[in-house]
Amino acid sequence: MSRRPAAGRVTSAKIVIAGGFGVGKTTLVGSVSEITPLTTEAIMTSAGVDDNRQVPGKTTTTVAMDFGRISIDRDLILYLFGTPGQTRFWFMWDELVRGAIGAVVMVDTRRLADCFAAIDFFEHRRLPYLVAINCFDGMQYHNAQDVRDALAISSDVPVVSCDARNRESTKNVLISLVEYVLTMRRSRAVAPA
Repeated sequence: MSRRPAAGRVTSAKIVIAGGFGVGKTTLVGSVSEITPLTTEAIMTSAGVDDNRQVPGKTTTTVAMDFGRISIDRDLILYLFGTPGQTRFWFMWDELVRGAIGAVVMVDTRRLADCFAAIDFFEHRRLPYLVAINCFDGMQYHNAQDVRDALAISSDVPVVSCDARNRESTKNVLISLVEYVLTMRRSRAVAPA
């Protein structure tokens, strides 16, 4: 006999938003969160520690995490944890991914190499992830297949486009990730032992 969830039962899930420095993680969490997001932004240092040459005009950086929440449906709440992008703060990633069902790896195709560390991190931990191409200035410079090939990721890993500033766009990314995680879990459940 199978048991169905009780009517009105709310399920919550933890999602990690990762990627390189200045790729749009804080922006994504802020654009979609239905609560005022918690951010740990600090003024960047100029003493040779913080390098913003690749992202001119960026004056702050995430030093711990970003946190937000979104209700996808009346019975599904996602808790979003944005990682810091600078390598000197990566020691926090292990704690941030604990208990997560999946991750979004944000990509700026102008600086594609910046996302390799995040992809390696999630693949090593076998945490499902998708790649979200952030369309800066409303432009997508490369198609999803070209990005997939450049990143050398499996054909089953979703690659989607988004505008991290747009709530509906980022919501669709999160829904895509949840659907991907559910598909993976179902396929594992029916796979022969």
